[in-house]
Amino acid sequence: MVEQAGSGVAAGVPRVGSQRRGWMIAGIAVALGGVLAFHRGVPNWPGRVGSLIESFLPWVGLLVVALLAVALVRRSAVALVALLLPVGVWVDTFGGLLLPGEEGVGRELVVVQHNVSDENRDPAGTARALIGSGADLVALEELVDPQVAVYEKSLAADYPHHVVRGTVGLWSKHPLSGEQVVDIKPPSIEEGWSRGVRAVVHSPYGDVAAYVAHLPSVRVGVGGLASQRRDESASLLGRAIADESVEAVVLLGDLNGVVEDRGLRPLTSQLSFAESGFAFSFPAAFPVARIDQVMARSATVGHIRTLPATGSDHLPVVAHVALE
Repeated sequence: MVEQAGSGVAAGVPRVGSQRRGWMIAGIAVALGGVLAFHRGVPNWPGRVGSLIESFLPWVGLLVVALLAVALVRRSAVALVALLLPVGVWVDTFGGLLLPGEEGVGRELVVVQHNVSDENRDPAGTARALIGSGADLVALEELVDPQVAVYEKSLAADYPHHVVRGTVGLWSKHPLSGEQVVDIKPPSIEEGWSRGVRAVVHSPYGDVAAYVAHLPSVRVGVGGLASQRRDESASLLGRAIADESVEAVVLLGDLNGVVEDRGLRPLTSQLSFAESGFAFSFPAAFPVARIDQVMARSATVGHIRTLPATGSDHLPVVAHVALE
């Protein structure tokens, strides 16, 4: 058998360039798997790069899918084998969030968390949407005049007990007591900034200390992630919860961070969070992250999901909290 003149490569033998591309894809796959598995090891300097990566960690899955498509087109066995690493780590880390979770398991409170936006032009409509959730507790942030009066009036019939301090508030179907401001103001912010409140909810299943908080905003710029104030506020909130005398605690708030973000470690290290559901809540027009959180102590946060958009730039999130 005589090879065709000028072919230079026998039929069925991969080209050198194709092999190199396969190894390149494999290298990227291993790197992505490493980031997923060891994101805590990524330095948080400069520009809090570790926190920045953690804020969008679930989206690494899209990069893995793109690499998988390229590997299939290239028919690269080495790339396909290497991609098993990031796929396995992603499934281990986030796969549980895809499961439906359990609801209606007995000693359970349904809670809603919503940053209603200080520019919301339809507070009454927003209130009606939240009432429709049937929640036991409703936590709101960015409450400003004259909108706060609309929320108080609209929610009163379904939630006869409520407390508002500063720009955050809690509405409850069950009696409240011990209402007080929680000081989570970073030192660099001027006086008059009040974004934390605590109250004891006397639920049918026992007392629960409910915290509502709105941590400072973060910004992404050329210098990285500007989150120092958010991190300081999270530390102050973490200390307050650690000192809480009521055993069962539920934290509802716009924490301006995802649960993987190390900046929220003062909270996630002592509180549990949702076992299923991604519930990306921000921005409402195209949600890319869940920064509206429900966390708990001596309780289990089950499935978490978003509600339809309101007049806010955040989506409301609703969760089922089962008390121990």
